[in-house]
Amino acid sequence: IKNFTISNHTEKAYRRVFYGSKNRSTMKKYITIKDIKNIEHTVQEAIQLKKNPYQFENLGKNKTLVMLFFNASLRTRLSTEKAAKSLGMNVMVLNIDDCWDLEYDNGTIMNLTKAEHIKEAANVISQYGDVIAIRIFPTLTNKEKDETEQVLNSFVKYATVPIVNMESATAHPLQALADAITISELKTTSRPKVVLTWAPHPKALPHAVANSFIKIMKEIDVDLLITHPKHYELNSNITKDVPVSHNQEEALKDADFVYAKNWSNYHDYGKIVSVDENWMLTNEKLGNAKFMHCLPVRRNVVVEDAVLDGEYSVVIEQANNRTYAAQIVLKNILKTL
Repeated sequence: IKNFTISNHTEKAYRRVFYGSKNRSTMKKYITIKDIKNIEHTVQEAIQLKKNPYQFENLGKNKTLVMLFFNASLRTRLSTEKAAKSLGMNVMVLNIDDCWDLEYDNGTIMNLTKAEHIKEAANVISQYGDVIAIRIFPTLTNKEKDETEQVLNSFVKYATVPIVNMESATAHPLQALADAITISELKTTSRPKVVLTWAPHPKALPHAVANSFIKIMKEIDVDLLITHPKHYELNSNITKDVPVSHNQEEALKDADFVYAKNWSNYHDYGKIVSVDENWMLTNEKLGNAKFMHCLPVRRNVVVEDAVLDGEYSVVIEQANNRTYAAQIVLKNILKTL
């Protein structure tokens, strides 16, 4: 019998049978939701994966996920580690506070506090892990610098393995994917009304969750509306074509899902210009809509107890879906290694 060679066509068919369509599922990195080629397909993939989380436990065998935390984490850390281990991966965690500050600028004379340059650090870490996941918050003092995503993009540039964004200065794509999964699972109409509402908070908070939520909602079949006080406009490049209301109670009428989230001022960057308690979400405002929040949440500041403890709160299911959002991302990255 002559040597048998699998044609490219046959190999692609084989991959589709065992791993799904490469064009729709695989990814080289996950920095923003734009790295998902087909969001609706990926959401359904995650929902199916949720039914049997260990069906791909050999995919990550002998592969290692390195998680770097420049900032504290609860859900992101635990859900991403659980997701990786469900795929058979080894996991290493490094809190950057436990080592030293990195230098990111080129040509710098490193005679001050920075002990290592990102060029060496990213390359070295790439030798220890097959995928690197990073969490880094914004300064909320320098908008231009935050929007360059210097830390995240430096790892993308200098690392030799795929990078996953576990929340950055301007984006939280893992949370957004979990949000899309949650809405897809729980919706009762084909095109639900989804309202993103600003809520009061004593601290200045980033825009990352709101940014990514808006972006992913624009990619799926929902009727999205944003409501916030005046002077709390988000980046207009992100909110473009999305209706915005300054009347919260009017905006919330007939909503199917209400997502409460605080963010600081975008134009007067990082500032708190309103702490209006009237924007706290109450049962009366919520009506029969399902309540969403990325957590952690300040009870009786962002939302009253009656909402969080009520039958329409889905924040726990939403948090659970963080695992399957991370798992489907890692699965689709592993398929390219």
